[in-house]
Amino acid sequence: MKVLRTDNKKIFEELKKRHRVSHDHLKAVETRVRGIINTVRTRGDKALLDYTACFDGVKLTKKNLQVSKAEIETAWRNASSEDKKSLNLAKKRIEKFHCQELTHSWKIAGSGGEALGQKVVPLEKVGIYVPGGKASYPSSVLMSAIPAHVAGVSEIIMVTPPSPKGINLFTLVAARICGIKKIFKVGGAQAIAALAYGTETIPQVDKIVGPGNIFVALAKKMVSGEVGIDMIAGPSEILVIADGSARPEFIAADLLSQAEHDEEAQVILMTPSQALAARVQDEINLLMEKLPRKEILRKALKRYGLIIITKNISDAVALSNKVAPEHLLLAVKDPYRLLEKVKNAGSVFLGHFSPVAAGDYLAGPNHVLPTSGTARFSSPLGVYDFVKFISFTHLNQAQLKKLGNDIMRLARIEGLEAHARSVELRLSKPR
Repeated sequence: MKVLRTDNKKIFEELKKRHRVSHDHLKAVETRVRGIINTVRTRGDKALLDYTACFDGVKLTKKNLQVSKAEIETAWRNASSEDKKSLNLAKKRIEKFHCQELTHSWKIAGSGGEALGQKVVPLEKVGIYVPGGKASYPSSVLMSAIPAHVAGVSEIIMVTPPSPKGINLFTLVAARICGIKKIFKVGGAQAIAALAYGTETIPQVDKIVGPGNIFVALAKKMVSGEVGIDMIAGPSEILVIADGSARPEFIAADLLSQAEHDEEAQVILMTPSQALAARVQDEINLLMEKLPRKEILRKALKRYGLIIITKNISDAVALSNKVAPEHLLLAVKDPYRLLEKVKNAGSVFLGHFSPVAAGDYLAGPNHVLPTSGTARFSSPLGVYDFVKFISFTHLNQAQLKKLGNDIMRLARIEGLEAHARSVELRLSKPR
């Protein structure tokens, strides 16, 4: 991991270049993704079957593109009671957290019959993307489906890439726990296109949520506007702020826990203690050798691992707010004091016994989080992503007469005479 001090003039250059995909590479991927989307739009299921055979090495037919009830029940029987118990505990905690996000319709009743308000309406049909590839993510099923259910979404359509061995056992178990009945064996940009435009087999949805690789992220970006999307999620990120009370082995373990996602993961430690930074480096080297994904870890740490020696803890928080990390761990003696100063982060973990892994699985808050600095203006996935708000206005003739002259004046200021006449006509007619 590279070590810098906050007085180094290159520090912001180092932070900015992280996750910056080369223009040529991005353009090449965009071209491929656009081609995939257009092919799915024109060829439907046939394109999905061809892409699944090409990219995933799995030959399917229209008949088995959808996961059958028998496949789901087989997965359920093959999962241990302990595993199902842990997944159910996660469901219970995540659901409890998201129930606090529920919002309700409201109305302001004025004098003389005036009423203004807002109606909260759940989305009807939502698609959730569950990654496969280098790892399986049953936790992503829970994190996407539970807030949708809490919001009152009528139907959830799930897509996930298959492997030659089938869909991951625990992904199907998590789907069953969440009551998802329509699951399709398709991944990548082609899955996003299918959800956005519909095929003979896969229904068109109103919104697509869930993380994925660069092909999935770009596909979501391209179909945004045709359907809603939650966010454009990038590689995993963790930023740790640590003082002298921190345990170096804990910090090392947390940094590695996010770096093992993939080679593009970003891990940063900020501390005023050079001694602590050195001890963390030593612990990383010791722990990494015992982990099965050590080659991925080495590449991630070499590319995007960074230790920043700050002047003090306050300096670290100020710099962290500029980074706006996905996961922020405050490994300090008094984390609540620092929490007050945090302005930009996806999710914050307080103290020495709140590992990021707890949030990844069952602490309660959602693990679908803004990345790549978008926590400056974005929020974690929540119930609010699965509802829409419809405002309403009710005026009687007396109320319109009271407001009419000002409405007409503003309309005419903008040169929109038909707007003004729509009010004037109503006021000239007898009650």
